[in-house]
Amino acid sequence: MNADPNCIFCKIVAGQIPAKKVHEDDEIVVFHDIHPWAPVHILIVPKLHIPSMVEVQPEHAGLLGRMMALSPKLMRELGVTNGFRHVINTGRDGMQEVMHLHLHVMGGPRPWLKG
Repeated sequence: MNADPNCIFCKIVAGQIPAKKVHEDDEIVVFHDIHPWAPVHILIVPKLHIPSMVEVQPEHAGLLGRMMALSPKLMRELGVTNGFRHVINTGRDGMQEVMHLHLHVMGGPRPWLKG
């Protein structure tokens, strides 16, 4: 699996940094954001190190689809019943803080801290 030894999300994938995991399979790890914007704020992260949406290739379509399709199931399991948001920040101007593709999924009663 492609990984960046300096990437915090690659270190979480490798088990070198702890995270409050919600789900893990062969291609994806999901964990709670350490700086949540909403009552429930999870990050869906591919285990494959893809720096951002800019580097996504056609062969990644299945992976991205699985990330999106997994989110409703996880939000239901986490008690979110009245809607949620998906956000993928891309690049510095897109407010991406960790240069490893990740999908924010946020939900729960409003008001939220941000978003």
